[in-house]
Amino acid sequence: MLERLQKVLAQAGVASRRQSEVLITQGKVSVNGQKVTELGVKVDPDEDIILVNNKPISLEDKKVYFALNKPAGYISSVKDPQGRPTVLDLFPDVKERIYPVGRLDYETEGLLILTNDGELTNALTHPSHEISKIYSARVQGTPGIGAIKKLTKGVQLEDGITAPARVEIKEVTKGKALMEIEIHEGRNRQVRRMLEAVGHPVVYLKRIQVGPVKLGNLSLGQYRPLSSNELRELKKVLNK
Repeated sequence: MLERLQKVLAQAGVASRRQSEVLITQGKVSVNGQKVTELGVKVDPDEDIILVNNKPISLEDKKVYFALNKPAGYISSVKDPQGRPTVLDLFPDVKERIYPVGRLDYETEGLLILTNDGELTNALTHPSHEISKIYSARVQGTPGIGAIKKLTKGVQLEDGITAPARVEIKEVTKGKALMEIEIHEGRNRQVRRMLEAVGHPVVYLKRIQVGPVKLGNLSLGQYRPLSSNELRELKKVLNK
């Protein structure tokens, strides 16, 4: 059965579909000995010999899914040109070639999902699915009615106005407020930029939930497999 090359690469756990497209355009993929650099090429994964960086792909890899409590000081990437530690350094015993679903910025802690399931990654990160992400943020000062209204209506940033967020102030101590904020977008450093834009810069930020998957009491720097129930609920969200 013929399928698009980038889809086959994603199914094989090489990378997400979007990242697979980049590999193709960079000339790092060959089919039956011929380098492929254009998108849209269709292949038969049962018959064609597909190499990525001169190594054959395998569709037999077991799909794995992990929840990580990312510490600050780690890059949410497979590798970093600057040589900084990446989240993959926290998975020394995992044999499968996994990669993060979306990103958490360098200073932010909390829940990050990693997998070798390219199709799920593509679905979870696609804007049309509007997967909710919940953060716990400690900020300078106490947001008043005006700031809360801006956050819940949409904040004007340099890359456009944000979608409405759900906001709740949990407590206020020593001039700093602990907030819970839920968004459905995935812009770079979005929560930090939103809160700074309303006059309350982030002191500490942690993501505590992605869709139906919760961080819970997972220790900082540790990971666990997603449960069958979490995977089932994730797929329900995506099917909607």
